[in-house]
Amino acid sequence: MELQIFEKNGTFKVVGNINHKTVAIFQSQLEQRLLQLKSVTLDVNQISSIDKAGIKALRSLYKKAFLIGKSFSIIGYGCKDIYNEFRATR
Repeated sequence: MELQIFEKNGTFKVVGNINHKTVAIFQSQLEQRLLQLKSVTLDVNQISSIDKAGIKALRSLYKKAFLIGKSFSIIGYGCKDIYNEFRATR
């Protein structure tokens, strides 16, 4: 499944898979908007799966937001791999 990203008021709804094939466009698009907005919220309700490359991109986005003083939040009950990964490395 291809990756689709929809934005409404700083909330990004991501539909599909975040993997080594789709991660570059995902990260690029969110990094660009992170520089333009005060905060970015990622809705993971419709993410089907995420691989290590996708998790790495999320960590990178979170770190970048922190370093530039922006807010980066993840919401939704979609792909549990995201929450499991972040919970495991606290």
